Amino acid sequence: MIELRHLRTLVALKESGSLAAAAKKRFVTQSALSHQIKELETRINSAIFVRKSKPLSFTQEGTRLLNLAETILPQVIATESDLKQGLTSSNHTLRVGIECNSSYRWLMPVIEAFKHSHPQAEVELVKRQLHDSVNALETGELDLVLTSTPMPGQNLIYQHLFDFEIKLALAVDHPLATKHYVLPHELADESLLSYPVPLQKLDIYKHFLEPAGVQPGLQKTSDLSNVLLQKAAAKEGVIGIASWSLKDAHSINLKTIKLGQEGLKRPLLGAYRKDLNNSRLAQDLLEALAHSGLSRLQ
Repeated sequence: MIELRHLRTLVALKESGSLAAAAKKRFVTQSALSHQIKELETRINSAIFVRKSKPLSFTQEGTRLLNLAETILPQVIATESDLKQGLTSSNHTLRVGIECNSSYRWLMPVIEAFKHSHPQAEVELVKRQLHDSVNALETGELDLVLTSTPMPGQNLIYQHLFDFEIKLALAVDHPLATKHYVLPHELADESLLSYPVPLQKLDIYKHFLEPAGVQPGLQKTSDLSNVLLQKAAAKEGVIGIASWSLKDAHSINLKTIKLGQEGLKRPLLGAYRKDLNNSRLAQDLLEALAHSGLSRLQ
């Protein structure tokens, strides 16, 4: 099999004009270079260059191999350079879509820290495709998506970051507040507080209530975690919320209990396209998010 070292030797021969000079250029002994040439000639069953020719003259077979070398080696060098450069490549931007509203608060400090460690990076949080972010990822409108629900797609890579728990937050004097955990039927007709997300996309509905055939009462929405928690404390409803968002409660007097005896656990995944040209940057950001998320949940 013809190897890159053979092609590099041919280019060195052409550029230097002699075995001795080519060996010096390739940082090997003249004996080692001669052995390499002999090995290549054995593989193709033909001479590479005319012996004792001055200036050095390639045979027809040698010329064909030299043309191959001059075509392939620049591509290899360019690819190696791109892979080594990583963040120094031309594209430093990551457009990140988030399917969970409550993620924004803990994401921002992580992204700011990430920018300090990757000064050339630009990370843009995009909310406009909140409910269709995976499709936006596949069409190239987004580079990275944080989601709990993987979607079929052969061109997507999903990386598990961590698991988090959805808990039920409610007023301390709510009839259910004395329980260690709540069962689906106990939330039947209960007003459900949530971010402005379709009911069918809420984790508490999709993975807790709906499988049990339970329908909640009125859905009341707000963009702000703090507002939702205040409404829960005022007995305007109950909310199924990611455990990290409970840090927003501060002095709000609330009780949190498990959804089901084992609790409702959900994964947070990072998704990006296989052909993403700055995938190393995406992987670095996902690593930072995974570390921060696990620290926040401890």
